[in-house]
Amino acid sequence: MQRALPLEGHLISVAVDIGGTFTDVVAADSETGRYYTAKVPSTPGRLVDAVGAGTRSVLDEAGASPRDVERFVHGTTVGTNAVLEQKGAVTAVVTTAGFEDVLEIGRMRRTKMYDLFMDAETPTMLAPKRRRRGVPERVAGDGSVVLPLDEAAARAVLAELIASERVQAIAVCLLFSFRNPAHELRLRELIRQLDPNIGVSLSCEVDPMFREYERTVVTAFDAYVRPVIQRYVGDLASELAAIDVDCPVQIMQSRGGITSAETVTQRPVSVLLSGPAAGVIGGKYAAERSGLDSLITIDIGGTSADISLVAAGKPLISTEGRIDRFPLRVPMVDVNTIGAGGGSIAWIAPGGGFRVGPQSAGAEPGPVCYGRGGMAPTVTDASVVLGYLNPDYFAGGAMPLDVPAAQAALDDFGGRLGLSGVEAAAGIHRVINSKMADEIRLVSIKRGYDPRQFGLVLLGGAGPVHGGRLAAELGIPRLVVPPVPGVLSALGLLVAQVEHDSVETLAVLAADVTPDQLQSSFSRLERQVAELMAADRVPAGTAVTTRFADMRYVGQGYTLEVPVPLALDAAGIKAVVDEFHATHERIYGHSHSGADTEFVNVRAVQSWGLPRPDLEVSQSGAGGQAGTRSAYFEELGGYVDTPIHQRGSLGVGDSITGPAIVEQADTTLVVYPGQVAVLDDAQNLIVAVAADVDSTPAMAMAS
Repeated sequence: MQRALPLEGHLISVAVDIGGTFTDVVAADSETGRYYTAKVPSTPGRLVDAVGAGTRSVLDEAGASPRDVERFVHGTTVGTNAVLEQKGAVTAVVTTAGFEDVLEIGRMRRTKMYDLFMDAETPTMLAPKRRRRGVPERVAGDGSVVLPLDEAAARAVLAELIASERVQAIAVCLLFSFRNPAHELRLRELIRQLDPNIGVSLSCEVDPMFREYERTVVTAFDAYVRPVIQRYVGDLASELAAIDVDCPVQIMQSRGGITSAETVTQRPVSVLLSGPAAGVIGGKYAAERSGLDSLITIDIGGTSADISLVAAGKPLISTEGRIDRFPLRVPMVDVNTIGAGGGSIAWIAPGGGFRVGPQSAGAEPGPVCYGRGGMAPTVTDASVVLGYLNPDYFAGGAMPLDVPAAQAALDDFGGRLGLSGVEAAAGIHRVINSKMADEIRLVSIKRGYDPRQFGLVLLGGAGPVHGGRLAAELGIPRLVVPPVPGVLSALGLLVAQVEHDSVETLAVLAADVTPDQLQSSFSRLERQVAELMAADRVPAGTAVTTRFADMRYVGQGYTLEVPVPLALDAAGIKAVVDEFHATHERIYGHSHSGADTEFVNVRAVQSWGLPRPDLEVSQSGAGGQAGTRSAYFEELGGYVDTPIHQRGSLGVGDSITGPAIVEQADTTLVVYPGQVAVLDDAQNLIVAVAADVDSTPAMAMAS
């Protein structure tokens, strides 16, 4: 039996975030405010091995016992990996008879209009045709039953799938089940009668909204990863028990909130894109401590760069995400991920072009300088050759880097391009920085935000190495480097709130909707969410409720989410419509206040914040310069003797003028020429960026 969630204080909280190269761990002592970090290599063969090793390491660092752990929070990409590697469950899809091919027909959209040989962009690998079956039944758009469920025929279909196809999970997606779920609920009963071990996902519970294809896809994904997630949660519990950790386990969801591991197994698709969310929450937390509520986060790890935007203290939430090339309609922190990390490999395209990524050396074999058998030069190899990284202090000294091996790989690579090894290294940085800057433009300008009005929060082991160049190119005036940027995703897990949401389709004209109608829908949704919060041991009446509506102009094929006030009357509905017009104007550059608008879906969200550890960073202060190292800065003509500072020796108010390098165990900050870094009261390093913000008007870049 797990202990109940602590409601006042707790001794030690542990958070573990698994990345493609490293697994990051943070332990926080809520009584003293001290926190401790660990970074261990990820173990792709069995991910929980790294979880156990990292937890033991951080507890040793904290001088704590496994029995001192009162809360364990986890961020995992196991579901994402199962989809990308196509290693999910053997899944069947059961639909209304005659609609078996919805999953394959899709929306007839093509992301590459003129590619004659592109792969299918509908996820038929989830359930090929032989595992898509229809059952006789029909519910009308208003929820009335047109044709009752033929239970005998349904039982025969299910029995054949179980016997002949040996399915491990079944996704049930019937027409208009979001209006009347009775037939789907009955099908689940029939499946359990035939084989209670088969995972069942119902569209009325997973995604109770209109649009048949999107609802089928997300329900099929839920079924596909259900056994994988359930098995992983079981393995995680066993690993924690093996190291004598006995406490509630919480897992990050795609929306940026956390929930219990038990709840995740009931709707596993909710964590399918949760990996990058923790970094955004951690970046938001760090920036808030320095008084910054409008920020762009960039988390650069070993494999990828995750970029997100927080406006007025709120991360942007999307309901139109994608996994691989497939749509996934689940609420998620709006994060753009590109293959740009320390392990990104430099290569030469067939036409002779210079490319970096998205291929990555990953954790095994890793960059050449790791000395684990990597042969192709990577961004990390370039960083160490350019002098930005200390080869004797990488990962706090736990992983010495082989500089001669990196230099030889870059010399060979550059030679094939007619460049020196140093020129090749500088070129790798220019190419990867350009890719990341372009993605930041998409995250900000495409959504109607000017990046020059935001701060850039640097996360991940490689974020502070590249951040100064990115900010200068984009006209971003300042950088925020948190105390532990290399493990900030793990820290984000500790400060995340318990959160749940529920949604339903309304589909009514704004001119026709009544306050009572809206209130009835929201009350129903809030009761559903309250049940989920109660399952997470949240005290009744303490959660914060927010409401949203997906709206559109009549005839549009897409919606925009706008907030809805808790107090609903005619004036409140008009305010919601006005907000929709304003949002449409900001994002698309035009609006039409005289056009008819429609409430398509309504959504209720409840959140509850656990007591946050009041983190205290111990600094000795006024340590001064720790030496110099030759580092490459093109604007200064090449290599120059560059001052080196240890972050732990800096005191509040200490100022560092670039070029300079600031080292710490989990990352390295490069302060480029013309930039100035100052340690503030929140122990964040704030870097003022000398950028010509008028040279390229941000909105002009959108065109």
